[in-house]
Amino acid sequence: MMTNFKQIFDFLSKLQVHNDRNWFNEHKDEYMAAHREFAGFVNALIVPLSQLDESIGTVSAEECIFRIYRDVRFSHDKSPYKTNFGAFIAKGGKKAERAGYYVHIQPDESMLSGGIYMPAPETLESVRNEIYHHPQEIRKILENKSFKKYFGTLSEEDKLKNPPKGYPKDFEEIDLLKNKHFVTGYPVPNDFFMQEHLIERIMDVFKAQYPLNAFINRALDK
Repeated sequence: MMTNFKQIFDFLSKLQVHNDRNWFNEHKDEYMAAHREFAGFVNALIVPLSQLDESIGTVSAEECIFRIYRDVRFSHDKSPYKTNFGAFIAKGGKKAERAGYYVHIQPDESMLSGGIYMPAPETLESVRNEIYHHPQEIRKILENKSFKKYFGTLSEEDKLKNPPKGYPKDFEEIDLLKNKHFVTGYPVPNDFFMQEHLIERIMDVFKAQYPLNAFINRALDK
């Protein structure tokens, strides 16, 4: 089944201009149609992804897709809706405290990414311990040609200025331990989703992501 990405992008483009409840309620049918297209795409992607990464197990698109409604309680931006469709594919779906695979569709700001974002302190400590005990393995993953082709390096968002406590300052990968997230990002243009063999091309990206996710999830399964 071919996903109608034009319908998805058209709706999200309109939502960027009309981000208010009245407009959204008047165009709820358009939202539902676009959401169905996205859910169909995510379900199609889950099949080969769960074959690549068996830890995903059985999960559905609805478990993986984030709500379009924004939590505005603590935000200066009171826009009620997100202007993207996003899905995090992992065991347990979007609420998983594990490394997974993320698809973000937003006009001119789409991306494919993966890893673990905003892990709880004990989860972050488990990942850091795994890096500490297997520094050569994590370095090999990050220096892999496919990984560097798509992602370059890990995101440095919120990175600590100083090394975390409990680790020797001369540890060879001490800079890596300063990360608070272990996530990647591969920006893609709108027309990336309009071309043939989409699932295969996305899988090429996620095959480069898989070794990092496997390393992280191994730490969390101990």
